[in-house]
Amino acid sequence: MFTTPAFAQAAGASSAMDPLGGLLIPMLLMLAIFYFLLIRPQSQRAKQLRERLNAVRRGDTVVTSGGMVGKVIKVSDTSDEIEVELADNLKVRIVKSTLMEVRSKGEPVKEG
Repeated sequence: MFTTPAFAQAAGASSAMDPLGGLLIPMLLMLAIFYFLLIRPQSQRAKQLRERLNAVRRGDTVVTSGGMVGKVIKVSDTSDEIEVELADNLKVRIVKSTLMEVRSKGEPVKEG
């Protein structure tokens, strides 16, 4: 008719660390995966683009962020602008930071 009283067992030392250890390791693993799959490759691409922008020279073919493709006519060391010929007798000045891609003189167009 009456049930016997239940006695709680003594908590072990490992159960105190379960919430911390159970969440900490997967979170660190997820951060490592995000770093190696997303953050690191993006920063490497940005570094390569900065290097190519600094090395742009006369005769290079460039692609702007607006999708225009042109040939570099004039590069100034003192300013961040370059002069690009988009068509015959159509020359525009473009800020280097708006360039998306710098192609060398003989590099073919990328497919895909």
